[in-house]
Amino acid sequence: MADKIDTDCLTLTRFLIDQQRKCPGATGSLTILLNQLMTAVKAIASAVKRAGIANLYGIAGTQNTTGDEQKKLDVLANDLFINMLSSSGQACMLISEENEEPVIVPEENRGKYIVTFDPLDGSSNIDCLVSIGSIWGIYEKKTEGPPTAADVLRPGTELVSAGYALYGSGTMVVLTTGCGLYGFTLDPNIGDFVLTHPEIFIKPRGKIYSTNEGYEKYWDSKVKKYVDSLKNPEDEKKSPYGARYIGSMVADVHRTFLYGGIFLYPANTKSPNGKLRLLYESNPMAFMMEEAGGKATDGKKRVMEIVPTQIHERCPVFMGSPYDVDDCMKILGEA
Repeated sequence: MADKIDTDCLTLTRFLIDQQRKCPGATGSLTILLNQLMTAVKAIASAVKRAGIANLYGIAGTQNTTGDEQKKLDVLANDLFINMLSSSGQACMLISEENEEPVIVPEENRGKYIVTFDPLDGSSNIDCLVSIGSIWGIYEKKTEGPPTAADVLRPGTELVSAGYALYGSGTMVVLTTGCGLYGFTLDPNIGDFVLTHPEIFIKPRGKIYSTNEGYEKYWDSKVKKYVDSLKNPEDEKKSPYGARYIGSMVADVHRTFLYGGIFLYPANTKSPNGKLRLLYESNPMAFMMEEAGGKATDGKKRVMEIVPTQIHERCPVFMGSPYDVDDCMKILGEA
């Protein structure tokens, strides 16, 4: 018997239109922008699947603005994001991990949104076929005149939407427009994203911690104490937390959303300001984490309240289940 076909599936486009109807004064411009963004995601997903055949593995011979070597897929993904978003007619400026300066959309194509993005997160895992992803955040421009970097140096509390795409055994998009967190899986039969994870809520407490323990020798003593408390709980009746770390923020945080626990990328003596970029990694993920009922902090305050001073600013990150983050903050706040 042939597989049943859902004749009334909730696609991402249909979902966005439904959300749009609930917002008085909505013009549909954000829906158009996100649909263009999904075109880039689909193209990247296709490229990831055929990367070996298409000779897209390996180093492209250049470095991005943060000093990471650019992979061939990095360059392709960045070009796709820039071209799709610039041609949407809804964006005025783009902030990419791969570009040192903001990308200003030509005046004839400008809209009202500023999009920040990491086009291919976890690219060090490309050659070994581990899950990678894309992350983005969307702000609305508040000022008159041509866009400048100052227009995006705002806290994450001003984001209007954020999301990520995960490229693995399938392709999944998780996003928020400020009304909850939802997950969509790409159905190759119809070429569209279909709602598969309605209203994602993180568990109040998890059993997994995710961090790169290879940097433990460079951690602050309080971070070491917190991680040790997970591995060696004082209460003998409590089981130790399990350790899971992929090295791709999208994959590690996605697992945290689904199973609970905590993801942490603390500052250390080698990276005193942390490693993750605020505008296109930490803030979008923090927005989604809070929409799912979780918490996100830099170890001192809420990530989304940090006001950046430069577009590639970094910050430490501790995010996940609310009780786990509270436990972490309690130890980090000790005198």
